[in-house]
Amino acid sequence: MAVESSVEGARRASRGKIVMLVDNGVNGDSRVQKEARSAAAAGWDVVLLGKSPTKKQQSWQIGDAEVRLLYVPSPLHRRRHEYRRAVLRSPLAYKPGPLAAYRKQRMKAWRTELNIQLIEAGRRKSAVGRLRLLPPRLLSKAMSKWVGVRAGRTAALEQRRKDMTSPLDRFTTAFWQRTMGDRSWRRLDPALWDMELAYGKVIDSLEPDLIHANDFRMLGVGARAKLRASARGRDVKLVWDAHEYLPGIKPWHAHPRWHVAQCAYEREFSQYADSVVTVSETLADMLAERHGLKSKPDVVLNAPYAEISPEEAAEPVPDLRELCGIGPDVPLTVYSGSAAVQRGLDIMVESMPQLPGVHVAFVVLRETSELMRQLTARAEELGVADRLHIVPYVPHYQVVPYLSSADIGVIPIHHWPNHEIALITKFFEYSHARLPLVVSDVKTMGEMATRTGQGEVFTAEDVSDYVRAVKVVLADPEKYRDAYNSEGLLQEWTWEAQAEVLDAVYVRTLGDGAPGKDAVRTVRGVA
Repeated sequence: MAVESSVEGARRASRGKIVMLVDNGVNGDSRVQKEARSAAAAGWDVVLLGKSPTKKQQSWQIGDAEVRLLYVPSPLHRRRHEYRRAVLRSPLAYKPGPLAAYRKQRMKAWRTELNIQLIEAGRRKSAVGRLRLLPPRLLSKAMSKWVGVRAGRTAALEQRRKDMTSPLDRFTTAFWQRTMGDRSWRRLDPALWDMELAYGKVIDSLEPDLIHANDFRMLGVGARAKLRASARGRDVKLVWDAHEYLPGIKPWHAHPRWHVAQCAYEREFSQYADSVVTVSETLADMLAERHGLKSKPDVVLNAPYAEISPEEAAEPVPDLRELCGIGPDVPLTVYSGSAAVQRGLDIMVESMPQLPGVHVAFVVLRETSELMRQLTARAEELGVADRLHIVPYVPHYQVVPYLSSADIGVIPIHHWPNHEIALITKFFEYSHARLPLVVSDVKTMGEMATRTGQGEVFTAEDVSDYVRAVKVVLADPEKYRDAYNSEGLLQEWTWEAQAEVLDAVYVRTLGDGAPGKDAVRTVRGVA
């Protein structure tokens, strides 16, 4: 054991330091967790930096990788003009901030006080007292109406600033895009600086050999850290892990400047990536064309582990059917993953009256989110709430056995460009759980499910066609489960295979300048 420990210690010391960046709290992001764990197991010194959901920094270990969640203050989430008074656009509006709410509350308090005084005068039977209160009561009523008008103008102004649909707003957006080009995100969405200001100094202090930036918001953070290191005489390599095709996503933020700002941000910093990895061949081609990449990105699928550690295997896996309160013979469809409108979860609820006896389980990170509350309310309206179950996430290494007791794995996503081009995480998790699939007719997943025979495809957002697909699968589920017996199908869809690809990217990116390259070969020879 002592010899093995020294060898493993030598491997970790010899391969170099990798700092991984992600713009979330790590928990719930199986891809970055697996990347960090597998890279550390392969001998890299790995620190994964994420965003803390609280004001406190948090840290823990994933295998031999260190995780640090950083507090990210967000004072720049509002654009500069949102802090100014709009004297010309809305002269009656209060200045931005809490003043409007304060004035409304102050008027309510004043009128309440005068009403109490009027009651007391009545109890004393004081006509003079009642008469004396008449002027302030009339004034308070008039002032309340005036404050209400100004508060209404303030609210309307705030909404217009969010909508950004006026000719002036459209002109200023176009002006910054035209005059600043890809640098225009600095005006359109300055909140992107908040990430930089929280992560930048930490990255610099870690002095990495390679930065692995997950997704577009971390791309700029990693690129600037690379530039700062270069200015100090250190050669730091940057690997960009593009999870999705940014122009094709449904914007996460409703502000009309948000999406164009993110696209400009990604374009500006894509040139600094020494290597690019992504989630599908189709997306790799699209990224190469969009950003003029010198070589096509490597594909690293977000597939599950084929094997987990003995410690993880010893942890009890929750029983999905027990959590739902149903027996083994009750038909159960499951959706596992991010809960968002464009994911199409509503169709699973809307179909329930036409699928008597079929239960639905949503395995989601936030069980009490607004969408989950809306779907629960809808299930109650339809009289099927007793068959709808919202159950918690489990660690990524437990997802496959957790889901395996269901009868169908559902992927009901809508037609968005980004949904058409990849096999998403839950596709692989359902597959390793050997679940028959019911998948909407998005291009890549629909074609794969049809080719392999592992599921049925339905027309996205079409309830009746979804009901048809579920009934077909439930009529002969073993037909679809047998598809997983095809030689090599599941073996190709494992994280172990993907980790080898990622490790090769690291080695190739660092090249001859990789720290301790010769020592690695020696240690591997001993091992």
